[in-house]
Amino acid sequence: MADAEDRPIDLSRAAQVRSIESVDASTFERDVAAHYEPAILRQLVCDWPAVQKANESAQAIADYLTAQDNGVGVSAFVGQPDIGGRYFYRPKMDGFNFEVGKTNLSNLLSALLDPAQADRSIYMGSTATRTILPRFAPENPLRIATDRGGEPRIWIGNSSRVAPHYDESDNIASVVSGRRRFILFPPDQLPNLYVGPIDNTVAGQPTSMVDLDRVDFERFPKFVEALKHALVADLEPGDAIYIPALWWHAVQANGPLNVLVNYWWNDAPPDAGSPMHALGHGLLTISHLPEEKRWAWRILFDHYVFRENGDPATHIPASARGIIGRTSPELRKTLRQYLIRALQSLGG
Repeated sequence: MADAEDRPIDLSRAAQVRSIESVDASTFERDVAAHYEPAILRQLVCDWPAVQKANESAQAIADYLTAQDNGVGVSAFVGQPDIGGRYFYRPKMDGFNFEVGKTNLSNLLSALLDPAQADRSIYMGSTATRTILPRFAPENPLRIATDRGGEPRIWIGNSSRVAPHYDESDNIASVVSGRRRFILFPPDQLPNLYVGPIDNTVAGQPTSMVDLDRVDFERFPKFVEALKHALVADLEPGDAIYIPALWWHAVQANGPLNVLVNYWWNDAPPDAGSPMHALGHGLLTISHLPEEKRWAWRILFDHYVFRENGDPATHIPASARGIIGRTSPELRKTLRQYLIRALQSLGG
């Protein structure tokens, strides 16, 4: 079935992410944050000086950012023309198809606007604006994100294709310059996305192995099912998108100078750690067990962790509930100590 390979996906009939106009703090809380689904926030940041400069020209937004650059070094991915802006593994997965270079923001912007370098892929990923652009956040505020603890982080590059991945935090991503397409999949599509390694990743999070521009349906047949659930969002400068934690999303950026600012925040206590640590411990302790025992452990997890039957400790006096008691800084400290002792007892 040679014609089944190398085929771009057809998203012309895909469902669109719902779009909300005139978002303020109250409408965001009621119509967006209260729902576990993505939403386009049309022209949320259209009044930003940065967006207004981007609407003038690529040179204007580059000059605006260069004027704020404090000279602090940044890291950037650099790929040769043959990667087509897709930052990914090498074919044998023995490394990545790009190099990481050190530069500063002004030099990065100059390279992106240099016609002699237009065929190379250049991409500076998530970088805190307070580190390299200390005036950016005061001049371009987004209270609905910062009031939730989100810190502005900036992404700059030319045309790029980022594979489907998820973030552990809720996210608002705002387009400053260029155009972006987000292709999103709900968390339950994980089995159909053919996810790569979780401990050796391109940029921190596990990613789908499927190339959305060249889908090999023979190698990834279940991706057909994932496409039935795909949502598409096309964003212009000034638009933003809300992406709930653990929703998979691919990102396609088009244009010689793309600038995006995003904000992550998490409703979990900061001292609780990442659930990925629990996943790793589960792989260590449970994944190798026979099927019937994995099933039994799933019941325990559903009861104690996911609380499918309600609070598992209501029948125990509060003073005697131990590590299944109501979460608190003291209890989380006790849990960490419990886990540290358990892991140290394994040796190695």
